[in-house]
Amino acid sequence: MGGNVIAKVKSCGLTGLDGYIVEVEVDISMGLPAFDIVGLPDAAVRESKERVRSAMKNSGFEPPIKRITVNLAPADKKKEGPAYDLPMTVGILRATEQLKAEDFDEYMFFGELSLDGTLRPVAGALPMVVCAKRSGIQKVILPKDNADEAAVVSGVEVYAAEHLYDIVRHLRGDARMSPRVVDVDALFDTGGSYPIDFSDVRGQRNVKRAMEVAVAGGHNIIMIGAPGSGKSMLARRLPTILPDLTFDEALEITTIHSVAGTLPRGASLLTARPFRSPHHSVSAAGLAGGGVIPRPGELSLAHNGVLFLDELPEFRRDALEVMRQPLEDGVVTISRVSGTLTYPSRTMFAASMNPCKCGYYGDAARECVCTPPQISKYVGKISGPLLDRIDIHVEVASVNYADLDGAAPAEGSADIRARVNKARKVQLARYAEAGIFSNSQLASADLRRYCVLGTEERALLKAAFHNLGLSARAHDRILKVARTIADLDGSERITTNHIAEAIQYRSLDRKYWQ
Repeated sequence: MGGNVIAKVKSCGLTGLDGYIVEVEVDISMGLPAFDIVGLPDAAVRESKERVRSAMKNSGFEPPIKRITVNLAPADKKKEGPAYDLPMTVGILRATEQLKAEDFDEYMFFGELSLDGTLRPVAGALPMVVCAKRSGIQKVILPKDNADEAAVVSGVEVYAAEHLYDIVRHLRGDARMSPRVVDVDALFDTGGSYPIDFSDVRGQRNVKRAMEVAVAGGHNIIMIGAPGSGKSMLARRLPTILPDLTFDEALEITTIHSVAGTLPRGASLLTARPFRSPHHSVSAAGLAGGGVIPRPGELSLAHNGVLFLDELPEFRRDALEVMRQPLEDGVVTISRVSGTLTYPSRTMFAASMNPCKCGYYGDAARECVCTPPQISKYVGKISGPLLDRIDIHVEVASVNYADLDGAAPAEGSADIRARVNKARKVQLARYAEAGIFSNSQLASADLRRYCVLGTEERALLKAAFHNLGLSARAHDRILKVARTIADLDGSERITTNHIAEAIQYRSLDRKYWQ
């Protein structure tokens, strides 16, 4: 055992959105020069030995000409990505006594190294710092470009480094770095501005109303109408009326995008709700998540925001069907031989489609050339179970000339968003103890408590249930939408008017899918 030197440095690994402590153990012993990494490293981790050697040499340190063994514990979990470059380098410097410090155990290290010793950002910095806090580690050293997202976690000192030598000087006490500080309140105060607005949309008052209800309660919505009626134009303006984020929602969104590697470089907390609109060629794995190294898909990247699918029947059937369970449960579960990962997918789903292949079935201006079997085949690409999970169905009629030529300005996004925010605040206050953010998240058991109906309202809903042939799921979704309409009206009680409007939003599937 004589002559062997072992150093230990704390780092972090990720399983889905959850971090776990990785102890990087470095053993330097006599023998032929070698650099071995054990502990289930992937290709990116195995290649780190070349980056570590070059970064040490080009930063003025001496890579040991001995046998180097690095163990990433726990050894039964797969280690992925280049984030272990920095802790391995610090461990080698510590084992060779080129770096002496008394407070190593207080720090967590992660970051990718360039060949010249410069630190590059890594994916998943935010959940790694959350893991450090949960594990009682008070200080984290990481790349400069990851600092702002990591600094939103209170109770942990985040030190941003540009170069390996900056870290060595800090730990030696020669030139201490200052902890990065982010003003979270200021991030929310900046707000977002959009070049588009609902005032650009002429006519379509019924569709605007349906979209307002959908956004206010986080309900799924589908728009059906002829080409050129304004479906995509309306959907593109959805972000302008989305409600303000809470801090907890913003933290969830930022964590997902951090793990997925889609967080803009140098960004801190994402304070705008995501709006995702993938192309119709997207695969099932692209929507739900997956891959050799499972990553969040579009459903999770749109968490707490909107996932919009334009021309819904053009999407692959298997891709659409994979959304059924996540839309119902609010989570995506990805199963692999190595384990199971769960990503949140509490998203508002919005879609648009033509009523038939030519697009003009039911249009007053142009004649449809499709046969009934062709229409049935086209709309049949959207299965009944998926359609049943969409709360609001709205028909988008072609705009008439009077609306286009009218001089009166249309209502703008700011006014609609003000009403949406007011309704969401009512919901947040009502469900404060239940941990629910919107009416769409109500479970069946919650409906009995929060959606109490009077005699007239129950009679109306019962008649609709039998006459329209509604499912139990459709019944519950009508109640949720009615609860949102009542919130927009400032009414604690759900009235027949609210029930009637909610039923109206469930009638189109009987027109097109029967």
